[in-house]
Formats: sequence, C-alpha cells, structure tokens
Amino acid sequence: MTSIHAISTNNPGPVMLDVMGTTLSHDDIRRIQHPLTGGVILFARNYENRRQLVELTSAIHAARPGILIAVDHEGGRVQRFKTDGFTKLPAMRKLGELWDRDVLSACKAATDLGFVLAVELRACGVDLSFTPVLDLDHGTSEVIGDRAFHRDPRVVTMLAKSLNHGLALAGMANCGKHFPAHGYAAADSHVAIPVDDRSLQQILEEDAAPYDWLGMSLAGVMPAHVIYPKVDKHPAGFSKKWLSILRKDMGFQGVIFSDDLSMQGASVAGNVVDGAKAALSAGCDMILICNSPDKADQILQNLEIAHDAESAQRIAELVPRFVALHWDALQADARYQAAKRAIGAL
Repeated sequence: MTSIHAISTNNPGPVMLDVMGTTLSHDDIRRIQHPLTGGVILFARNYENRRQLVELTSAIHAARPGILIAVDHEGGRVQRFKTDGFTKLPAMRKLGELWDRDVLSACKAATDLGFVLAVELRACGVDLSFTPVLDLDHGTSEVIGDRAFHRDPRVVTMLAKSLNHGLALAGMANCGKHFPAHGYAAADSHVAIPVDDRSLQQILEEDAAPYDWLGMSLAGVMPAHVIYPKVDKHPAGFSKKWLSILRKDMGFQGVIFSDDLSMQGASVAGNVVDGAKAALSAGCDMILICNSPDKADQILQNLEIAHDAESAQRIAELVPRFVALHWDALQADARYQAAKRAIGAL
C-alpha cells in the first residue's frame, strides 16, 4: 500500500473551518496555516471529481501537515461526494429496516457500509466523516428523518457499533451526533432554534443512551444546537451541564466537536466569537465554522483562548494511523468489492 499523504501529528488548534472552492486560494491557505486552525471540513462545492479532490486534500495537508480533513458523508441525502466512482450509500434507515427482518445481516451490512464509506474517502485524502447519526427516529424531525437508524436506542447502538467497526477497519475514526438528541425536536437547527421539552431522565433513558452504551467505540461526539429547557437554558454544545454528563457521567474520552457556529441554532450564544468562546468553555475540544469565511476570520483574529493540551492530543488521535490504499489499488481489494456488493443489495 502507498500513502496519500505523510501522516503528522503536529499540535492542532481548536478551529475547524472550510475552504471556498475546488482549489485553495491565498486566503484559504492563510486560514489553514493559522495557529488556531486544526481542521478543514469539505462540502459538495469542493468536489468536481476524484482527481481534483485528491489534489485539494494533498494541498491542504501540504499547507498544514497533520491537519484533520473531515466531511459530512453519512449516506442517503447527506453524502457530499457521489460521482466518479464513489459508491451511492443508502440512508441509515435502510439498515434499521433490515434489522427488523434480520438482526445479524443488518450488523454485517452496517460494517460493510462503514468500511466502504471510509476506505473511499481515505483513498482521496479525507481523514474523518462526521458519522454515525445516533439520533432516534421519533418521526418528528424532518432534518433527521431517514438519517436515523431506528426508533429503538438499543438498535441504534448496535448498528452504530457495527458501522464504527467498518470505519475502523479502514483506519477512520467516527463521530456520533447530535448529543444528547435531535430526533425529537421538530425544528431544523440550521435555520431555527429547536427546543426539546422532555425531562433529563426521559432523554438519558432513551435518546442519549447510545452515547453511554457505545463506550470506547465512540471516538468523537457532536452536540446538538438544541435547547432542553428542563435541563439547561443553553443548547447542548454550549452547556457545561450537558458536556459534563457526557464526559463525567458517561466517561467519554474522545473529541467533542461543536456543530457549525454559523447555524441559526448557535445564535443564542451571541456573535460568532462569543459562540466559539462559549463552546470551548463549556467543554468542546474543537469548534466548527462553515460557509462564512468572514466569520472564520473573526474567530481566528479574536479568539484569545490558549488551546488545552488534552484537547489537542484528542484531536491529533483522530488522524489516521495507517496509510490508505490509492483508488486504483482499492478496486482490486477483495474486501472492498465484497462490501460494495453487499451495500448494493440493501
């Protein structure tokens, strides 16, 4: 196997930002090289074809060795790269439906799906996908909908664990989202401020349970831009109470990412710099700022918080530890081809 990029673990900063196009501009490079930057998140606008994607990720890694490159690439309607050989991944609900027919086949398919998802991304220089969605399918949240595995938290846990295994086989970590729950609140936190008025006990017994049950299988967590007024007035990503439940009560040792600070659900924290400070103070290790280069600049210029060494180490540990197969070699890989066939049958 040959490497797409040299793996480095220099000290990553607490900010993950995006780039504007399919190649890097001077402003993109300036932001990537800023000491506070530790990650880059890609979107569909950053993709034309595989060759271009490899050139882009290589340029990002060259500009900042050891930086974490991530993408929202779940399957179904949330899959950023869909052409030029990328496998069309089914929505996670398909795995839940298979579970209801055949538990063991569903677990096997989840592992196959996780492996294909990860090995294709890694072949193109992407280090992490923000997956799996651990929200329960309450049937009330359109923004979650078929992105959820199932209504039953036990099923969600087992399918997520199987998917995480597939990711790990390809050398990729994972990130469960959206802690503690986004499946019950109807509003979309991209454009509104969702509210979940259930009690702490109700949320912990059902929606948040997978985060506890997954244990060491979970490498990252992204809190929801949702307010749970019976627990705290702050959305989970800005709530010391919620993030303390995750860290101390559930014993989570991985990376806590904020959701995108440019989303409407984050506006309750004030301006974007206030939001960044609030998220980090509440316990997030890394903050995301997307689709707003001016706001990214505001954060980089005004965030006066020394990055915690433990957070930096957690983030560095998400960078893949073994080299990835190039795309051509991947096409001859028996495990990959078998997993692709299995996914095609879903």
